[in-house]
Amino acid sequence: MTTTTNAIFFELTPGKIVDLQIDHPVKLRLKAMLVGYDLGQYIILKHPAPQNMSNYSDVLVEGNVVVVRYLLEGQQGECYAFRSTIRNITKIPEKFIFLSYPAKIENRQLRTHQRFVTHIPASIVTRDDDDVKKISQLKGIISDISAKGCGFVFKTDNSKVKVNPKDIFIIMRSPNDTEITIPAKVCNSRFENGKVNVGIQFAEDDEQVRAILNQLSIEL
Repeated sequence: MTTTTNAIFFELTPGKIVDLQIDHPVKLRLKAMLVGYDLGQYIILKHPAPQNMSNYSDVLVEGNVVVVRYLLEGQQGECYAFRSTIRNITKIPEKFIFLSYPAKIENRQLRTHQRFVTHIPASIVTRDDDDVKKISQLKGIISDISAKGCGFVFKTDNSKVKVNPKDIFIIMRSPNDTEITIPAKVCNSRFENGKVNVGIQFAEDDEQVRAILNQLSIEL
């Protein structure tokens, strides 16, 4: 993993969740939703406590230092973090937290192998049964792929849907139109904008994966 520090744009979109770390007067980690920002001026977060409660009143105060972390999914998958101070907390029309806009933002690549964007129809099934054909298949697409893993995406209207970590098979058609079954495991999943994004890790040194990457003209 590599870490870089640059004066980069804060490019998280409103509605996303960020992680807040505060160390004074007590150590606290909590999550808050991004409302918006004025580039170079301030960042606005929705207060994590209800309007009529005084939760976190001892730590979420003006002048306190806060470390903000958030994830951006892409070909590499990156974690961003910056240090800021609380400028103001409003109560009308809602409880909002105004943070000073950071001078620098650190980013760290989470994946050691670059993933390449794809759009390959596929299905995933659990490995609880010897006959995978008897198991109901979850259909979607492989949105990105590398030698070590892939991203699998499927649509749903239920924001509570998730795929638990487990051993699975990925069933897909290779670029030469043959069906293949790849052993893998689910690492994580998250719902976002009507879709569930599933992070999948392949079995070590799977020759089928190497063959697919070669057929897609992706260098290992």
